[in-house]
Amino acid sequence: MEQLSNTNSTFLLKDFCLNSGFTSVGIAPVEVLTTEFERYQDWINLGYHGTMSYLEKASQRQNILELLPEARSVIVTTTNYYTPYKHSPQSENEATTSTTGKISRYAWGEDYHILVKERLKLVEEFLQTSFQGSTSKSYVDTGPILEKVWAVKAGIGWQGKHSNVISKAFGSWFFIGIVLSSVEFDYDSPISDFCGTCTACIDACPTSAIVEPYRVDATKCISYWTIETKPDISIPEEIAVNLDNWAFGCDTCQDVCPWNRFQQESNEEQFAPKFEETVLSSETVMLMNQEEFSQRFRKSPVKRTKLAGLQRNFLALQSDSNTKI
Repeated sequence: MEQLSNTNSTFLLKDFCLNSGFTSVGIAPVEVLTTEFERYQDWINLGYHGTMSYLEKASQRQNILELLPEARSVIVTTTNYYTPYKHSPQSENEATTSTTGKISRYAWGEDYHILVKERLKLVEEFLQTSFQGSTSKSYVDTGPILEKVWAVKAGIGWQGKHSNVISKAFGSWFFIGIVLSSVEFDYDSPISDFCGTCTACIDACPTSAIVEPYRVDATKCISYWTIETKPDISIPEEIAVNLDNWAFGCDTCQDVCPWNRFQQESNEEQFAPKFEETVLSSETVMLMNQEEFSQRFRKSPVKRTKLAGLQRNFLALQSDSNTKI
């Protein structure tokens, strides 16, 4: 088999990724993280990760060679999930008779892990077929990898002041998938930070969770409290009164970001709102039993919080003085 040049190999790989449905792809050389890891460790030491103790297992995040010793390339893919729906009450009747809770855009449809993981597996198969003897491993928000750091290094975009990665071409509504590969490719270069003097995300955060540019204190973040914490942990009053109608997650910092004017509509039907619902009513959730919850949120990211967690979130919404969307 004729040996391909790095440039030809890179073209074939990126072409395959785009034809497999990914929105964009970038490649970074493997390296041990230094400055980025020190900042991450400082974030942990400050306790900004809250009860997410799994984030403390850090050595592989600094050195991904611990995950794949022969790795030479970090292939970073993006999957756009923006759909042109808005948060609105389920009906005019419910808007006037009940509390409604907004669901984060990423959780309107099916769980992204399923779709992205399937496509990453296709990339792995392509690598194994095209580069015999090569090895690879893929991850989609499931391994000890600093995905946003690698996305920046691979030229996907820059890390915004809200800590999400922003693409100059299509904003920040995308999922990141990672493939570690033993194959060497032509590598992409990081791009400049285009946040400039803008502080829209910092100013708009309902709970002041963006404690400084590029740093989020999870223990003040609505997404953390409504998704990551176990159902038996009560949402603190100072968070509850500022939920701004969010029942699962929070998109405020992305909603106000000027770069999301360049958002592109996803062609993935799986990401469209299930049952065309972008909000839920308090009555629906509080009267829901486990069977109904499992059926309604099958293949949905919302199942992560469990029925008890979702009901806890709606109870906390009663403390929010601004209960109308």
